[in-house]
Amino acid sequence: MKKITDKNGNIGSHVGNIEVDRRRFIGGAMGAVSAVPYFGWQELAFANISQNDRPNIGCIGVGSMGSGDARQHANFGNIVAVCDVDEAHALRAKNDGNIGRGKSDHYGDYRRVLDRKDIDVVSIVTPDHWHIKIAVEALEAGKHVFCQKPLTLTLEENRLIRNACKKHPKQAFLVGTQQRSSRGRFLRAVNMVQKGLLGDIKRVTVGINGSPTGGPFPVAEIPKTLNWDMWQGQAPVNEYRTRRCHYEFRWWYEYSGGKFTDWGAHHVDIAMWALDRNAAGDGPVEVDGTNCQHPVDYKDGHAVVDDAYNSSHVFSVLHKFADGVVMDVTSHGDNGITFEGSKGKIFVNRGKITGVPIEENWDKDLYSDEDVVALYKGKPFEPHKNNFYRCVREGGLTVSDPFSHLQAMAVCHLSTLAARLGRKIRWNPKTEQVVGDEQANSFTSRERRKGFEILEV
Repeated sequence: MKKITDKNGNIGSHVGNIEVDRRRFIGGAMGAVSAVPYFGWQELAFANISQNDRPNIGCIGVGSMGSGDARQHANFGNIVAVCDVDEAHALRAKNDGNIGRGKSDHYGDYRRVLDRKDIDVVSIVTPDHWHIKIAVEALEAGKHVFCQKPLTLTLEENRLIRNACKKHPKQAFLVGTQQRSSRGRFLRAVNMVQKGLLGDIKRVTVGINGSPTGGPFPVAEIPKTLNWDMWQGQAPVNEYRTRRCHYEFRWWYEYSGGKFTDWGAHHVDIAMWALDRNAAGDGPVEVDGTNCQHPVDYKDGHAVVDDAYNSSHVFSVLHKFADGVVMDVTSHGDNGITFEGSKGKIFVNRGKITGVPIEENWDKDLYSDEDVVALYKGKPFEPHKNNFYRCVREGGLTVSDPFSHLQAMAVCHLSTLAARLGRKIRWNPKTEQVVGDEQANSFTSRERRKGFEILEV
């Protein structure tokens, strides 16, 4: 019997002569639960397992956010490959003592990572317009997937990744919306709303602040380490400007959705979760984008210049649901979520949770470990990536599963669409189509550059 000792000296064992190697670990999703070594699902416990017993991980996109995620992944598995279209990023991650440790392979083309049969898990932390193409191909290649938010660029991409995840139900998929793992604030708010403690919810205000403004930005020389053509991917070809690339991509609709998908992917997600509108077909029936401004001029939903940030910086997009609930996705007020019910209201963000129901502990004896487990889809409460690797091992949906995330992304993309056109649109959440507005419906998808098509499965 092989013994495992964690940092605290706790000893577990393997059963019989079963060797819990890397493939046995991954194979747990197929039902080999009896082979799980007896230790807590903690980063330190994973860090102390033999290197041969840990899944192999490939990290695709290792800029600032990607490197941070990679360092967390390294607590659970062996990072054997890093990839980035900017070689400077790839080499930095390769030689980071907490990521590649000078030993991992580095690539400029993500397909080299997906081709490797020895890689079990991929982490996708690229600009938003690359997420789904890589994620679909990763699932097809048999990988478990962690992908940063926002998961999609368009409403059409929602359908593409949903179909891929349905096709590969035994592969774990976690979206990087870590607020779903905040027990003291966001989970408490969700529980309070779902338990009906605030009464009937009438209005939800989702404060996400406005996108920054800037420009015109000059054309610049492409860095020698950067494959600018590959970076642009499915998006139209544009001249290189420093502020179009890397972190700044968020403020250009060509690659992202501004604050609608940046902070919206977090706060709208919590709002939809609390309202229990995470199932396919849930969503608003009318979206009002008349109260929105952009930092540059627009014509027919498109910016008329290409040298300045173009995502909305001042907005209040009203989403009306069939039962009368109104969700205001707004740049005004504090960053955070306000739930207003017939009995009371609360406000929650990453720093606090406030309101009379909180001050008076309306959820006393109604927010237990069992309640948190229910929100975690039957899994125990634990940090975000711990939950992911538990699902890699045991199977089941992650706390931030792609299906529920896509319902939030629909609201985010509809916000962007209505804001760009500056008008009200009607939406059929069942068919996922704009009603009676051909131009608006054309914004639910985008033409992709040849060679960067997304695989349909």
